[in-house]
Amino acid sequence: MLQINVSQLLKSPVGATRNYEVNDIAEIADGNSLIQGEVMLTRTDRGILVTGTLHTEIELTCSRCLNPFTCPVELNIEEEYFPLTDVNTGAPVDLPDEPECFTINERNILDLGEAIRQYGLLAIPMKPLCREGCAGLCPTCGCNLNEGPCDCPSKPVDPRLAELSKLNSSQ
Repeated sequence: MLQINVSQLLKSPVGATRNYEVNDIAEIADGNSLIQGEVMLTRTDRGILVTGTLHTEIELTCSRCLNPFTCPVELNIEEEYFPLTDVNTGAPVDLPDEPECFTINERNILDLGEAIRQYGLLAIPMKPLCREGCAGLCPTCGCNLNEGPCDCPSKPVDPRLAELSKLNSSQ
């Protein structure tokens, strides 16, 4: 459930909490992912603070071998949502001077979708690897070196460094 009706929590005193299980699909990084976990909603003096840990798996492409793989991701969410209208009167409420703050719509629905998307994008590794020791691709023929060595001849040694290779072979 990514959309939560928080009208009763907005009527509660500051400090009141509600826990919600999250088990839904959300769009992260050009694909849909199953999001699971629990969030706690806490009534603040200005709105509702959402905290929780969510788990998902994202389909990525390895930056070395270019094979697709599934990357487990943990999202530690902590965001405050602000209502657009007063829950009792329905009158518009001034939002805080925070750019791009998360809001609770006029029907008192808090939507976790955008926060999950943003936290998911931040959790993706800058250089995703299918495994720690990924060998990558041969720079000459493009063969996936994880599947075995290629038939390309080894690079000739720079003649200026030839003496150093003798040191390595003598050990």
